Amino acid sequence: MKITFDIECTPAEARTLLGLPDVQTVNDLITEELERRTRENIDTLADPKIFWERAMSAGTGSMEAFQAILKSAARAKE
Repeated sequence: MKITFDIECTPAEARTLLGLPDVQTVNDLITEELERRTRENIDTLADPKIFWERAMSAGTGSMEAFQAILKSAARAKE
């Protein structure tokens, strides 16, 4: 037996129905911060060399942080 439910609702109504938190405030904060940083660094968009230097330096730190998370998760399983 197969039963199908079709529910028409907005994303906000779906989050409420499923008991998920409303993350709109956090999303607004992140969006505002990204816009601010973009405005501050708009000069790098015109110069590809500066853009990639900054992107690669940020990427290296992110990769190291990701590796640290994986290492701590592996230690927790031991």
